[in-house]
Amino acid sequence: MQAKSESAAPRPAALLRDWAILALAVLVLDAGVYFFKFPNNFSFGGVTGISIVLNRLIPWSASSYNFAINMLLLVVGFVFIGRDFGVKTVIVSVLSSTVLSLLEKFCPMSAPLTNEPVLELIFAIVLPAVSAAILFNVGASGGGTDIIAMVLKKHTSLDIGKALFCVDLLITIGACFVFDIQTGLFSFTGLMAKTLVIDGVIENINLCKYFTIICEDPAPICDFIHRQLNRSATVFTAEGTYSHTPRKVILTVMKRSQAVQLRNFIRRTEPHAFMMITNSSEIIGKGFRGLN
Repeated sequence: MQAKSESAAPRPAALLRDWAILALAVLVLDAGVYFFKFPNNFSFGGVTGISIVLNRLIPWSASSYNFAINMLLLVVGFVFIGRDFGVKTVIVSVLSSTVLSLLEKFCPMSAPLTNEPVLELIFAIVLPAVSAAILFNVGASGGGTDIIAMVLKKHTSLDIGKALFCVDLLITIGACFVFDIQTGLFSFTGLMAKTLVIDGVIENINLCKYFTIICEDPAPICDFIHRQLNRSATVFTAEGTYSHTPRKVILTVMKRSQAVQLRNFIRRTEPHAFMMITNSSEIIGKGFRGLN
């Protein structure tokens, strides 16, 4: 049991990589929020959206509101979730709030960067969405309203997605009353686009190629998969329904760069092989994603 526990422990290099990814994701998130979302008063949900609305009602910087609300939500998380509360989420939440406060101090913004609100809306949507996708992919989140989702998931039977969408929708509606109608419409656009961008980025990060290869001699292909690509495969016998000729079927999954190599190799060595290549972003197992 002890040996299993030690082998399951994450390696220092993997931990360092994860923390570097978290730091990068926080910088991308805060760049989108501070330079594009705050100056334009785009309020499409989350703690940053609440901060922008409150900043207009009670003059105090949006970064300060963001820091205060995030710290309050962290306390709520520890009280209602306890030990199940993710360490990565805590670190990301504190680091993100701190970076926003530092940006406000050392790089004050009195107006939007450009006179093109549509261009700035795109960056206000894409940068935080890319950051959120990166964080989700390493088992973390940006904190904020995600903490509310964790609490609701643990203590209620509510549909978390719908509950969070309603919260974001109320914040966006509030922006229509607090700011002008143009800002409100931009905020609605951001709310509708945010989830689509996050889903798209997550799928592209995890995208793999699933091969179904029908051939006469699977040995050279399997040898290439093992030796050159360091992957494995499954082989079984099948029969064509027209000629009733026995064939071998190879099933294997590759990263995108490896898929190109395998496809080119099969074309050169087994030109009569039949290939079906399918995109998949949910490959779970050894060499890909763990069951947890």
